[in-house]
Amino acid sequence: MTLDSTPAQSQMIRTSAEQKLVERDKEMIPTVLIRAMFILCLCILIIVSYARLTDRPLSAMPPSEAEVPIVTERTVRIFAELDGSARVMALDGTVVADFAADEGGFVAGIYRVLERERGAVGLEASDPIRVVRYADGRISLRDAFTDFRAELVGFGATNEAAFARILEE
Repeated sequence: MTLDSTPAQSQMIRTSAEQKLVERDKEMIPTVLIRAMFILCLCILIIVSYARLTDRPLSAMPPSEAEVPIVTERTVRIFAELDGSARVMALDGTVVADFAADEGGFVAGIYRVLERERGAVGLEASDPIRVVRYADGRISLRDAFTDFRAELVGFGATNEAAFARILEE
C-alpha cells in the first residue's frame, strides 16, 4: 500500500490478501491425500477382516518350544515395588538377584504385567514363572498359569541382560 492510495484501494488489497489466505488454507492438506488415507484405512480393514474370517495362522511368531530346544531354564518368583526395585528368588527361597530402584525397572515392569495378567484369573503376581534360554540364544518368560509369554529380545539388550543374569546365577 502506498501513501497516495485511496481507502477503496486499501480495502481491495486487504480483501485480496484475505482471499489468498483462504485459498492457501483450503489446500493445506490436499484432497487427494485425504482420499488416499481413507482408501488405505479401508484396505487395511478388508485385509484384517479376511485374515480373521479365514482363520489365517499368525506368521510373525517366534519359533515354538517344539522347534527350538531349551538350553537353560529356571523357575523363579519375582517381587517388585513401584519405585523400580525388584527381588528375584528361587523356589527354595534363596535370592537370585536383587535389583535396586535404578536398575530393576524392567524386572519391576514385568512384575506389574504379571500382576495384571494373573490378577484376571485370581492368582498372585509372585507365583513362579519360567525364564528360558533357547538354543538360538533367545531368552523368554513363560507363565504356566496364564498364556503370558514374553520374548525379551524385543525389549532391548539391557533388559534382556537383566534376565540373562537371573539364568546365570
